[in-house]
Amino acid sequence: MSLLVVGSVGFDTVETPFGTAEEVLGGSATYFSTAASYFTEVRLIAVVGEDFPEDHVNLLSSRNIDIRGLARAKGKTFRWKGRYGYELNEAHTLETQLNVFESFDPIVPEDYRDSKIVFLANIDPELQIKVLRQMKNPELIACDTMNYWIEGKYDALKMVLKEVNILLINDGEARELAREPNLVKAAQKISSFGPKTLIIKRGEYGALMFNGNSMFLAPAYPLETVFDPTGAGDSFAGGFLGYLSNTNNFSESSMRQAIIFGSVMASYNVEDFSLNRIRGLEYREIEERFTEFKRLTFFEDL
Repeated sequence: MSLLVVGSVGFDTVETPFGTAEEVLGGSATYFSTAASYFTEVRLIAVVGEDFPEDHVNLLSSRNIDIRGLARAKGKTFRWKGRYGYELNEAHTLETQLNVFESFDPIVPEDYRDSKIVFLANIDPELQIKVLRQMKNPELIACDTMNYWIEGKYDALKMVLKEVNILLINDGEARELAREPNLVKAAQKISSFGPKTLIIKRGEYGALMFNGNSMFLAPAYPLETVFDPTGAGDSFAGGFLGYLSNTNNFSESSMRQAIIFGSVMASYNVEDFSLNRIRGLEYREIEERFTEFKRLTFFEDL
């Protein structure tokens, strides 16, 4: 089943207690599409500048990623610089250079418009709406957002949510969006905005899904080495939606398995900077960690 992602491709400079990476490949669409490519073909829409190396383009195209929607514009590529302390769940943004991303005008190629699953990564909700207006009856629409858009474009974001089936955000964003401190009540309110499924990404504490009257909690995988959490949420979304695209099954039980596959991809992502860990995975490694997740949460009913 075809999977379309619209988001950012750019350069990250990241500082963590365990090292520094400068001008490495990043961006929401980059992490998402790389993670999803282990499960399905991905159609990528983003923009980069004249300074974007051909090696990075080749890396993306070497995966199961259709990059015909990756536009190259005059100017510099999007850049983000951030720092993490020992509390790795929170990134401190030091600098953001929108560059060509500031005038990003996503045009969906004609043969992308029949994509059955659409993921609207963390971009301006007005652009998210524009993308949806170009699509031809997708079966599943999922999106991400952040506090910047919640605070600055609340009404436009609510328009997007009316058309979305699944929203993936972190716990702070869920509370801010719903204007409700209790996560259970926040999920109920967000559901009234449109998305019937809310997935709350909680970093090292795992992921929580609200799906109608059902709740599902998945742990994070306990790791010995965590180098860089950048892109973990997008890698999670890529694994989650990539699995759903592969199975063409959007049932409750399928979504629960998809959350574990998303958690697997996020756990691999944080083991190194940029795409260094997830770009060269073998599928058997994904299956092995999926099995370990099952063991982590299994107990006998005595």
